Amino acid sequence: MQNSSSLCLDDKTMNMITNYVPNGEILDEIVSFFSVFADQTRIKILSALSITETCVSDLASALSLNQTTVSHQLRLMKDVGAVGCRRVGKIIYYFVKDEIVSEILLKGMEFLGQ
Repeated sequence: MQNSSSLCLDDKTMNMITNYVPNGEILDEIVSFFSVFADQTRIKILSALSITETCVSDLASALSLNQTTVSHQLRLMKDVGAVGCRRVGKIIYYFVKDEIVSEILLKGMEFLGQ
């Protein structure tokens, strides 16, 4: 480790970095949240749910995916708070829980020029 006299950053900036960079539980939560965007199947599901809420069987059919796969991915996304669900009789409808999730997806597409 360098001694402080050889550092390029001033103390104020160094303190800002030290205080801003997440660690511990919040870092784990951020990593879990962004992992939602690191899988092609989850991106497809989020894209569909950004259009409308729907049930597992309709998602699976529309995306040409296995229902078990869709259910598994929805559970992962629900665990990190990216999607929510509501029950109507026997049918469970899934939806993007917060518009921020859809905005992050759109920002990624904008970044890539899509």
